[in-house]
Amino acid sequence: MAADWSKYFPYTNQTSCFIFYSSLSKMADDKENKKIGLKTTLDMVVEGCRLPVKMSILPNEEEEWPLAEILSRKEEKGKLEFYVHYIDFNKRLDEWVLPDRLRVEELQFPRKDQKTPQKQTSSAANSRPTTPDRELQLSKKLSLPEQTSSPAAKLGGQGQTPQSQTKSNAGRKRKAIFLDEKQDLPPAYCNSLSSQDSQDAPATPQPSAPPQQPRQTGSMSSSHDENIITRIKNIETIELGKYRIKPWYFSPYPPELTTISIVFICEFCLKYVKSRKCLERHRTKCTLRHPPGNEIYRKSTISFFEIDGRKNKMYSQNLCLLAKLFLDHKTLYYDTDPFLFYVMTEYDIKGFHIVGFFSKEKESTEDYNVACILTLPPYQRKGYGKLLIEFSYELSKFEGKTGSPEKPLSDLGLLSYRSYWSQTILEILVNLKPENGERPQVTINEICELTSIRKEDVISTLQHLNLINYYKGQYIITLSQESIDTHNRAMAKRKIRIDAKCLHWTPKDWAKRGKW
Repeated sequence: MAADWSKYFPYTNQTSCFIFYSSLSKMADDKENKKIGLKTTLDMVVEGCRLPVKMSILPNEEEEWPLAEILSRKEEKGKLEFYVHYIDFNKRLDEWVLPDRLRVEELQFPRKDQKTPQKQTSSAANSRPTTPDRELQLSKKLSLPEQTSSPAAKLGGQGQTPQSQTKSNAGRKRKAIFLDEKQDLPPAYCNSLSSQDSQDAPATPQPSAPPQQPRQTGSMSSSHDENIITRIKNIETIELGKYRIKPWYFSPYPPELTTISIVFICEFCLKYVKSRKCLERHRTKCTLRHPPGNEIYRKSTISFFEIDGRKNKMYSQNLCLLAKLFLDHKTLYYDTDPFLFYVMTEYDIKGFHIVGFFSKEKESTEDYNVACILTLPPYQRKGYGKLLIEFSYELSKFEGKTGSPEKPLSDLGLLSYRSYWSQTILEILVNLKPENGERPQVTINEICELTSIRKEDVISTLQHLNLINYYKGQYIITLSQESIDTHNRAMAKRKIRIDAKCLHWTPKDWAKRGKW
């Protein structure tokens, strides 16, 4: 029976009603076809493709659609998800996203002559800036000029030519620390020097340094090749004590833990279990209330424990698995025998809770005093990172030698070390005072002895701070009043410092021991 369209549309005839009904049917068909087309397009999004992806942002921030690479895809319970890596962003931002966050109309297919790029372990990795090459050699004497009418003491004042006075912000008070002897610095060093008196500066070309080769010892290895499996986070969430933390990177936990939403970890022995019930059962048996090993430092609520990787192998391996969740640039080894672990804890009535740690080789052929260093995310941006670094150098002072962290450093590690080196070196330079009416003198080697910072790191830090200038035939270090004020403000924020009197530790000569 034909429908009586006039009943519903009294002001139209049956022909116009039929046309309207046909339009509705066509719209429904177009919508269905669009769904089929979208599904077909999503089928074309495979590993290696690139396209803009909406990045996870805070509610009040603007939307960002950076270019991302598809690393993997999965379909569970009828829901399709893609694992993406945002180009030029750190891997810790990689995540699983739904199709509605993909801009499929700008899809870029992978080239046939290219494979999925593998991460390089060399120091040239884009997402992990490294410290400068150890090509700088400088061991000349520094001196602080008197506040007199000496021409050199007027740097930035009346003693300059008009040209150099303009370039050094005339009128700004500056301290100047002079290099007593004329020196020839490497080209990489001289490039950052001030342009004043540049026509008089010696230009001594030097051959470029050979590329650094990956280390064969410690926690780095040239044989480490990353495959697509290790590029994808395999643990969704961990619960450590009172904190739930989202991991940043892949860690080789047992496969059965990668299929659950939360991995529970005992905060004292670091044993991992798959449910809260298992954790509660474990707590009734676990007698530890602090990391195993010797407590070598305690001040207020902060303690440090020294753990031998050979004597406490299970704890050390669990610590490495936990650290790998937040460290991407290190190779994880289950052989922890050659390492010592220094775990920093915070004490309350329940026990000693892990805050962070660093490890070092018992015998380092390159005198590294840190192999891996980590502050757990809940304790970051509270000064604990610098405290770990300061403690590592305090141990080097007890050993009577200089030290440096193992390269390459992560992006966050480089920032922390740069900040610590800058504050420590500036603290020495700012506190230099004239003696017997003469300019105080200090050498690079003396700075290294006072701080236990390696010479190359001291020089690269001075270069990074742009403190070195060439003036009247010699290299000088100039400290502006602005730099001093900035340093004083930064030091005022460091509420927690290492007290050497609270450290009870005797260094061991592992080379004389038959076994670790």
